[in-house]
Amino acid sequence: MITNNIKNNQLFVGIDGGGTKCKAIIVNSCNNIVGTGVAGPGNPLHGFNQATHSIEQSARLALQDAGLKDTPLSELIAGVGLAGVNLPSLHNQMTQWQHPFKAMHLTTDLLIACMGAHQGEDGAVMIAGTGSCGFSYVNGQSFMIGGHGFPHGDKGSGAWIGFTACQYVLLSLDKLIPSGALTNLLMKYLEVSDAMQLVEVIANKPAAFFAQLAGCVFQSAQANDATAIAILKEGGAYLSDIARQLLDKNPPRLSFIGGLSTVMTTWLDPDIQAILSAPLSSPEMGSVLYAKQQHVNYSSQEL
Repeated sequence: MITNNIKNNQLFVGIDGGGTKCKAIIVNSCNNIVGTGVAGPGNPLHGFNQATHSIEQSARLALQDAGLKDTPLSELIAGVGLAGVNLPSLHNQMTQWQHPFKAMHLTTDLLIACMGAHQGEDGAVMIAGTGSCGFSYVNGQSFMIGGHGFPHGDKGSGAWIGFTACQYVLLSLDKLIPSGALTNLLMKYLEVSDAMQLVEVIANKPAAFFAQLAGCVFQSAQANDATAIAILKEGGAYLSDIARQLLDKNPPRLSFIGGLSTVMTTWLDPDIQAILSAPLSSPEMGSVLYAKQQHVNYSSQEL
């Protein structure tokens, strides 16, 4: 067992850093969660300083929640799974960070999500949150599809849904397509009255901003707005295609996770909905499992 080679009093912090938030959990050697903390965006693609600040802040908030606010970060072994570090340049930047932890084991948010969903065993995950992606780990082989980042990719994600909604609303304001509930709701949400004001508000905004607009699309779809329904159907079809690519790798289980997974499940193709397995634990716990695994490996090498 992994825990046999870890001191009973050793604390771990598991961190999941995405485009909207960075979540941390404090876990003891028995895998009991004793504290949680949430900070700002943790994807270094959108800013190295912001990401490192969020990692530290979320860890400190988790310690505070655990009643350990006076415990320094230097006593924690950190498992850190981040969006964006699948890009070699960002991975190198993060590994060169003078982090405050006792040790830091860095990997992608995809691997920790998969490890968490399947409790460290083989499997596959679709992720739909601020961004979107597919990932499998089977027989020691990892496979990734999508995850190209906003606005280049991430179809079916919150950022893509919100961004696409803005495009459609601008078309409706130019009277090139019919106006409906989505146009009215999104303009009310952003407190704008015409196309020029809308463009000014959304110009150069990050993925997290557009992800916040996704709620307008889901609400409009419930009101049978044709444009909103078309957006969600397109996103669901893309995610269903991602799932089929993952299933070709023969994973024992496939889970759908992320902030939009619950609301997007109904927009997946029926055959994909039917084979989904509920995730067994969170990506943050996947970070802890990864850190414990790496810690044991490093400890064994030192013997």
